[in-house]
Amino acid sequence: MTRADLVVRMAQASGWPKASTDRALRAMLTAMRNALRRGEPITLVGFGTFSVARRRPRTVRNPKTGHAVTVGGRVPRFRPSKELKQAVR
Repeated sequence: MTRADLVVRMAQASGWPKASTDRALRAMLTAMRNALRRGEPITLVGFGTFSVARRRPRTVRNPKTGHAVTVGGRVPRFRPSKELKQAVR
């Protein structure tokens, strides 16, 4: 499902115009992105929790050039709720 498909389904479910629904979805995603950037967890009851975790730095090699690069830092994580797990099963 793409963002455009999600906008269509949300507009049908809410009765809102697609343009308004698209703006609302973009605003929600921006707010979530900003909260995660600040390190704040986001909990959507019945769906799950988004958070930011730290990874230990590790050295990897670019297979094309053989150049060593250190990767690590912060990565987003998602933990689904029990309700979401049961709905998918």
